[in-house]
Amino acid sequence: MLRAMPADAAPPPSTLLLVEDDPAIAEAVLYALRAEGHVVEHRMLGTGVAGRVRAGGIDLVLLDVGLPDIGGFEVCRQLRTFSALPVVFLTARGDEIDRVLGLELGADDYIAKPFSPRELVARVRARLRRHPAADDSGPRRHGRFEHDAQARRIRFDGQLLDLTRNEYALLAELLRRPAAILGRAQLLDRAWTDAPESGERTVDTHVKTLRAKLRLLDPDADPIRTHRGVGYSLDTD
Repeated sequence: MLRAMPADAAPPPSTLLLVEDDPAIAEAVLYALRAEGHVVEHRMLGTGVAGRVRAGGIDLVLLDVGLPDIGGFEVCRQLRTFSALPVVFLTARGDEIDRVLGLELGADDYIAKPFSPRELVARVRARLRRHPAADDSGPRRHGRFEHDAQARRIRFDGQLLDLTRNEYALLAELLRRPAAILGRAQLLDRAWTDAPESGERTVDTHVKTLRAKLRLLDPDADPIRTHRGVGYSLDTD
């Protein structure tokens, strides 16, 4: 029989996977994250990372780009075929083209070496806040919607929605709090990895494309409610 957690109980610590082959860097990162209260597993090679993530229990992956075997970019490609877990790249490559490639592969953040442990901890905290741990129980139904957070898929009336990365993040955030009115700035902060460079009108644009895709499945569907001057809410019924 499952027991409810007391309302004032502290949340369980996050479990992070650090993939870094430089012992000195790994030691500093492990110390900083464990001091913050995280449980951190460490691997020096990219081989086997996807299998470890598939096994479950990992909340975020810190991934060095310059690994000696298959490389961080390839590991990220593997992860994104089945998992939406936050991925933060750690790399000595600071060129814009590398940052763009990493983000296009599905990474959530990109930290160039050398970095301060304090900055790293702050970035990890922000990513965990924006990407709460997936529910291991599988897809969850919210009225007409079904959300599989682990697979990063959302269905509407049983049909899979073909969503871009940001469309998915926006709809997933609305599904986290059905009927609650969420402001544009709030949605921008939680659903966009590049929020500082994106204006609040970006939210309006993505809401428009989401509505169009929902109406392809049901011409009369309009579950995303606009609250003028405030933001948006989602009607799941």
